[in-house]
Parts: sequence; structure tokens; C-alpha cells
Amino acid sequence: MCQTLPMVAILGSFRLLSILLATLVLQAGILSAADLPRFLSDLDPAVLVDGADGFGAIRDDLPVAPVLKAGETVAWAYLTSDFVGTTGYSGKPIHVVAAVNMDGVLTGASLVEHSEPIVLIGIPDSKMRALTESYAGIDLKAEAAAGGSAHDLDIISGATVTVMVIDDSIIRAGLRVARGLGLGGLAPAAASAPPRELDPSITDVRDWTTLSGDGSIRRLTLDIGQINAAFAATGDQRAIERPEKGDPDDTFIDLHAALVSVPAIGRSTLGEREYANLTNWLEPGEHAIVLLGRGKYSFKGSGYVRGGIFDRFQLIQGDVSARFFDKQHTRVLNLGTPDAPSFTELDLFKIPADIGFNVSEPFRIQLLAQRAIGAVEKSFLTFDLGYQVPDQYFLAPVTQPVAHEVTQSEAEAKAALWQRIWRGKQIEIVVLGVMLGVLTLVFFFQFQATRNAKVFFWFRMGFLTFTLIWLGWVMNAQLSVVNLMALAGALRSGFTWDAFLLDPLVFIQWFAVAASLLFWGRGAYCGWLCPFGALQELTNRIGRLFKIPQVDLPWGLHERLWALKYMIFLGLFGVSLASIPFAEKLAEVEPFKTAIILKFVRDWPFVVFALVLLLVGLFVERFYCRYLCPLGAALAIPARMRMFDWLKRYSTCGSPCQTCANECPVGAIHPEGQINPNECVNCLHCQVLYQSETKCPVVIRQLKRRASVATPLDKKSPVAAE
Repeated sequence: MCQTLPMVAILGSFRLLSILLATLVLQAGILSAADLPRFLSDLDPAVLVDGADGFGAIRDDLPVAPVLKAGETVAWAYLTSDFVGTTGYSGKPIHVVAAVNMDGVLTGASLVEHSEPIVLIGIPDSKMRALTESYAGIDLKAEAAAGGSAHDLDIISGATVTVMVIDDSIIRAGLRVARGLGLGGLAPAAASAPPRELDPSITDVRDWTTLSGDGSIRRLTLDIGQINAAFAATGDQRAIERPEKGDPDDTFIDLHAALVSVPAIGRSTLGEREYANLTNWLEPGEHAIVLLGRGKYSFKGSGYVRGGIFDRFQLIQGDVSARFFDKQHTRVLNLGTPDAPSFTELDLFKIPADIGFNVSEPFRIQLLAQRAIGAVEKSFLTFDLGYQVPDQYFLAPVTQPVAHEVTQSEAEAKAALWQRIWRGKQIEIVVLGVMLGVLTLVFFFQFQATRNAKVFFWFRMGFLTFTLIWLGWVMNAQLSVVNLMALAGALRSGFTWDAFLLDPLVFIQWFAVAASLLFWGRGAYCGWLCPFGALQELTNRIGRLFKIPQVDLPWGLHERLWALKYMIFLGLFGVSLASIPFAEKLAEVEPFKTAIILKFVRDWPFVVFALVLLLVGLFVERFYCRYLCPLGAALAIPARMRMFDWLKRYSTCGSPCQTCANECPVGAIHPEGQINPNECVNCLHCQVLYQSETKCPVVIRQLKRRASVATPLDKKSPVAAE
């Protein structure tokens, strides 16, 4: 019975934390139609249609709401994320509410919610909202005829990807709404046929001339004269005054593309060895294109080095678009066709399985050509390279398409998505695994780890520095109380394990938290893996070097202030039961987003708040952790089930010795000597003192006793002394 209860407690805690962990990913998912009223309730209808005075009820068949003017429907409002993927740099959707009238013309658009950090880096939020509002007046009939490229794309320097996501989502979602309602005479889109099957018997290798002639390889060529003429046609005087230098006949870019996941095209273009590498790289359902370029302009650019995303081109197929990240990219060393031209850029890009790419349908590579018109400003133009796999590579059309189970294909798509994310973050997962492994060894062998005070101090400072820089500022893997507040909403709406696995670093950290709560309490995360906690401790250490005085609050006040963080957590959790969005706003009591995720690049009130906390922390070490952190409070509650007590103590600790209590960095040791596990951050400083030959009275007495025993022996005989 005694052995059964701990096991039940372990399984119960892991089940509870598994439900808790699943809420992390649900927040990053696309909002359902039920969220459209939330945005409409805070939106003035006149922003979408001049003179409009209200919104009607959302339709049952399509998540759109009528925009009313004097009781009459003058347009239909829609949320872009209800119709298309709108994920930006932040990994979360960019939400835009737009409206289209009966003639199929966009009457207005409003950026209602986003989490884009790139927008905050030197780019006013008002500028992004103004750009979104500029889509009023675009005729979706023309966009349907031109494949979504009938309008000019107004790029903001420094936010290229964000703007492209907004542009893409407004147009594609608008087309779906217009077709669904028959606005402007646009007919509903015909149901897409299942992809035609590639003919496996076509394996012959062809030369470059043949591939170019039959359309297996497509080409877009622009010379200096053409690009200068195109920018001149925009009427932008600043762009006109900075023409591309060179002879008009010189090549600006010569871009070639081929869908090399088609076996015959891949073997011919890449050669057998490169094609074999490609097939090993691709997972079921994925495809790949090769882009080959030469000339003065690079289709890759250098922005992907900083941001991890290629922002000079995208793939568009109907209502589907794809932008490529560095994890979906690899270089090609050599082409397999001996008669191929020479290129300066040879690159493969993986097309994910989950975007709905149809190998048998035409698509286009949209190239973004840019020109500097100021110190940081740029002007942009787009050019399309159209592509369609020639019919010769396909089997004859199937007369009766095989029916597929919708739920099965959806489940497969979800599984493929999280598996692709995990494969793309293998290095990061290994690094985090090493961190957790090292920390586990330190905790299990803490007596040996803390034997040398100086070595352990520098080990801890190094670990915290890595936590802050890599885990926090680089990977943005900071856990938050917002994750916990969403639990109530998740329990109401349900969750899937596929969604739970979408963020591997967060998943692994929460699993580690689940284990550590049973073995060591909340301190394993708060004291070692929390980036903001690391920032507080490191800045306090720097402050000590500059002789900043440390303030010790009276024990009675210190103990009562502990309750603040529990009150904050319970208040936030209570609000989240009624409104998670409002609770998220109140959760700005956490400075994590400001100091870690956005690296202090934010509106000044948030920055001042975070800096004030760090300033106070210079005088009171880990001030925020001690008294205000709702995440620490939330972790301390289930940590009460901690099953082991690893920290060694002497019977005289607290009576009369107060060394550990006085030196505890967070004041977690009572004057009576016992350690409060709810407040302990497992820094192990008390274990360093436990073995200290200069500070611990027990150790000092033991050394004196040994010395007194050894002294008479020394006087009697050298042999005895040895």
C-alpha cells in the first residue's frame, strides 16, 4: 500500500500536467468563427464601410457577418484567420477583419490583433494598421482573374514577411468569401480534384535542353533595362533616381525553377546522388523545388540569415501560399545535366505536406525585387515565374476518384506538421536535452557538485547565462502563467495530442517541470531554467561587484509578502475563467514578454515596468521571484506533492546557527532552520555552506576535533602521524 500511493500520485500529477501542457499550443492555433464576434464587438463598423452603423448575426454556413447601414446589408465582414493561414514571424496568427461589398470590392480592413515582434522593432504599430486599411477599394474580381496579383504590394522595410502575410490573407480570404457568397458575380470555386498520380514508369534521364523545352524547367529573366523601366513605371521618384547600374542588356536576374520531387525531373536535374539525398530529406506528402539563379540580384538575399525566413520569394498555388524557412532549405552542389548553364545560386526548398500543395495543379514563384530608396527604406516590385508539371509525367486521369476519410487525412496532416517541426528543431532539442541532463546530474549528485564553492559558483553563473541568452533571448522558450490561465478554456474546448506536440522546446520543458515538481519542487525551473529569473540573478551579481548594498527585509514582512504572488495568480486564474483575452492583458504583470521575448523593444510603459523590477532586484535579489511571480506561485501549489527531501541539514541549523538563513539568496530558510520548499529555488547555496570549512560551525568543529586527535600522534611518532 505504501508503494502504491506514491505511484498513484506520480501518475496523477503527470496526467494533470499533461492537460496543462496542451493548453500551450492551443493559444497559437487559428481562432474559430466564435472569435469573430469578439473582434466585431470592439470594432467600429464605419472603419469597414463609410457610414455603417452596426453588424448583423453571423451566418451559419459561412463565418461572415453582415455590415449594416440603416438596417440594410452593404457588405460582409470576415476574419482572415477563419479562412486562410495567417501565421507570421511570431508563430501566431495575424488577425485582420475586412469587408467586401456586393460588387466584390473590399470596402475596408482593420488589423485587430497580432503578436509580431518584428513590427515592434523600429516600426510603429500605427504604420502597420495604416497599411492594412489601405486595402479598401481593391476589386476582388480583378484579383481572381490575375491570381491575386492585380494590386501593388506596398512593402514596409523591416517587416517584409509580416506585410506579405497580411496581404496574402486579406486577398485570399476575401476571394473565398466573395466566391462563397457569389459577390461581384464570382462563382464558387470548383471542388479541387485529387492530385493526379505520377507515372512511375517515366524514369529516363533527360538533358537540360529537353527539360527546358518541354516545360520541366521554367525560367524568368529580367535585364537591367527591364527592371529600371518597371521601377520607373511606378512613379516613385526616389526609386527612379536610384536606377540599377550597368548596361541595359546586363542580366538583373535569370531565375530557373523545377519541381524536382517529380522523379524523372529530379533525377535529370540533380543527378542520381543528389536525388537520393533529396528523397531521404523529404517525408511522405512533401515536395521540393529547385531554384537556380544568376545575375546581379539574389533571390535568396541575406535576410534569412537574421530571421530564418526567405523573404524575397514565395510559392503561390490558388488560395495556398508558402514561404520557406532555413530549416526547409538546402544547397545543391552540382547539377546532373552536363549541358546546364552555370549558376551562382543553386538551392532546394521543401514544400510542407500540410499546406495542401497539389502537384498536378499550376503554381507560381513570386519574386520580390527591391531597391533601396533611403537609409533604411526600400521600394518593391513583384514578378511571377509560372510553373506546371507537364502532363507527360502523369498517369491518365482516374475516372472514379478514391474516397478518402476526411478525419483520417486531417489527423495525418496534423501528425505530419508536428513531426516536421520536431525534425526541424533537432539541434535545439539536443541542446535542451543536454541542459536538462546536466541539471539532473547536479541535483542527484549535489553533495559532490557543491564540494568546491568557487567551481560551483562559476558553473551556476555559466548555466544561468546560457539559460538567459540561448533558451530565453534566442529560442524565446520562456514559460508563462498565460499558459496556465488557458487551462480553463482548453478544458471547455478540448485538445489533441498533435497540437500539444507543436512546440517541442515548450513541450520538453513542461515535461521536465512535471518531473521536477515530484522530485525537487518548483526550484528546478525557477532557479535554473527560467530566463527572467536568470536575468535577475545575473544583474544582482553584477550589482554586487559595484558594491550595491543589499537590503534584507524583516522576516515578518518578508514572510507576509510571499502571499502576494499567490493572490496575483488566483486573481488572474479567476479572470481567465470569464475572459482569457482580458486575463492575458492583466498577465502583463509578468515582464517575461518585454524582457525576454521582445528583448525590451516595446512601448515605454512595459519597458519601464520591467526595468523597475530589475532595478529593485539589484538591492533585493530575485525580488520579482520572491513576491510577485504568479508562475512561481502556480508551480508551488502542485509542488506540495514533492516526494523527496534532498537538501541536507544539521540538527543545529537554525538553533543556534543562522548562517544558511542569513545567506539564502531568496530568504527561503526560516530562522528556526527549516527550508520552505514553496519558496526555495534550489540554488544549492545551502549545500555549499553545509560543507564549508570556513562558515559552517559543524564542519569547523569537526576539523578542530580531527586536528586535536592528530596532534598527539604527530608528537609521538612520524610513522604514527603518517
